[in-house]
Amino acid sequence: MSSSKNSNSSKLWTTAALRIFAALAVVGITLYIYSVRDQAEKFASYGYVGAFLITLMANATVILPAPGVAIIFAMGGVLNPLGVALAGGAGGALGELTGYLAGYSGQAAVENTKIYNRILPRVQKYGAWVILVLAAIPNPFFDLAGIAAGMVKIPVWKFMLACWMGQTIKMALFAFAGAYSVNWVADFF
Repeated sequence: MSSSKNSNSSKLWTTAALRIFAALAVVGITLYIYSVRDQAEKFASYGYVGAFLITLMANATVILPAPGVAIIFAMGGVLNPLGVALAGGAGGALGELTGYLAGYSGQAAVENTKIYNRILPRVQKYGAWVILVLAAIPNPFFDLAGIAAGMVKIPVWKFMLACWMGQTIKMALFAFAGAYSVNWVADFF
């Protein structure tokens, strides 16, 4: 019986340590990204890698806004918009892990907000489908969906897949809009 108690105690400590690490990582990443947000335009010169890095940084902040889709829009006019969308979708999905980790850590400071309380039951009921839809549309509330996904312990691979698909759809919309608007303006003049 003592062995069982030690095993449970060890699991609790491991879980607590992982949650603390996740919370500290989220805070650290958010503060760092927010401090370098003004330099995001420099990454555009790196092409598709730049699109990946821009969206990674823009989506790695939790709650605080960072530039991203405006640069993807512009890059779509210069590079192949499908390539920009794929790179941006991958970076965006990876960046959204910070929201997921914030929820997984159990340290969500948004639990009593009205919008979070509207999103949480939908994430609990529909899981990754809600993540896909909310990632595909430009909205300031996706971080809350990521936090909810972490809180309800959606498997990280399901979260990442849904997030990547949604982010890629959203980035494709902006990249192709940028590509066609550049052509439209050039034809106009």
